[in-house]
Amino acid sequence: MANKCLQYFALTIAVVGAINWGLIGFFNFNLVAFLFGSMSWLSRIVYGLVGLCGLYLLTFYTLIDQGEATE
Repeated sequence: MANKCLQYFALTIAVVGAINWGLIGFFNFNLVAFLFGSMSWLSRIVYGLVGLCGLYLLTFYTLIDQGEATE
């Protein structure tokens, strides 16, 4: 159960990060900086969480490999 919650949390934070990068790329609008201030301690925490969740989601590639091996 706890692992599943961590997976949902990591995926949600990574999606928020991806949306933020999309907004920056298309509209030059940084949602995190708008909400929490430009490089404030809170925005740095958000950026750090996005990075950590991205690293954690790299482990999902092993799940893909395991799924192909069982089929």
